Amino acid sequence: MNASVESLSDLVLERVGFGIFVLDRDMNVLMWNRFMQDHSGLTADQVVGRPIFTHFPELPRVWLSRKVEGVFQLGTFAFSSWEQRPYLFRFDHDRPITGGVDFMQQDCTFMPLMREREVVAVCVTISDVTHVSIVQREREEAVAKLQEYANLDGLTGIANRRFFEARLRDEFTRWKRYGGDMSMLLFDLDHFKTINDQFGHGGGDTVLRVMAQRVAGVVRAQDTFGRFGGEEFALLLPCTPLDDAMLVADKIRRVIAETPVELLGTSVAVTASFGGASAHTSASAPDVLINEADAALYRAKRQGRNCSVAFRLPAADS
Repeated sequence: MNASVESLSDLVLERVGFGIFVLDRDMNVLMWNRFMQDHSGLTADQVVGRPIFTHFPELPRVWLSRKVEGVFQLGTFAFSSWEQRPYLFRFDHDRPITGGVDFMQQDCTFMPLMREREVVAVCVTISDVTHVSIVQREREEAVAKLQEYANLDGLTGIANRRFFEARLRDEFTRWKRYGGDMSMLLFDLDHFKTINDQFGHGGGDTVLRVMAQRVAGVVRAQDTFGRFGGEEFALLLPCTPLDDAMLVADKIRRVIAETPVELLGTSVAVTASFGGASAHTSASAPDVLINEADAALYRAKRQGRNCSVAFRLPAADS
């Protein structure tokens, strides 16, 4: 009867769908099941009785030794998730290469084997969780992509107003705490209604996309460029004094105006008017910058459009 039970136990160990191997305190291999043999290419006869690092020098020696020693000392289970350490052994996996993982992703369990309350060996199990890891990564990527889309304007692909205002609040809070400089620009495409009336909303949308692409190509990586609504755009310029912001405004104004947009075989000249404002001690909220930049933009339009105007406080209040 005992022989039969032992035979069944051996059969289970050989056929089970996860890796099992046993280590002594000196990291010598005491057992090596079929899963480990099939995925490593090494038989039990080749591995058992030798230190695990003999055939697998690429294993994380310090980490694995500490893990096993901890089980010997405490007599409790230990675990390692693929999220903490993607794999222990560099085993090939059977998933499509599009999954984005190089090796089988593994969960590991370290189980104390006891004899009369003494740990005599540690049994390590290796579970193939490649499919789970791929699904989770794809889910996280999908969520990140959705979040990215939620922050973008659907027509132009630049930041939408909600995201721009969130970045403005963050930068305003940073400026309040640490000081320095911070500016923003608001700008409108001039006579945009005329373009819509002449070429339809499809033509107007083309102009908006082209202008957004042109401006996005010249702003700094640390700046936030967004569509505020309609033909109005905004640019947040961290660590930038107002005079420098107005130089940026003139640069962008030239980029917009220097090349007409082709619509239905017609070259359409496009210009923009700019208003700029910067953070100052009397500004109690980020909305103050928006209102001041908007007031400067209104003055730019009153001055004939295709120009840049800065909002400046009276000298006594600056």
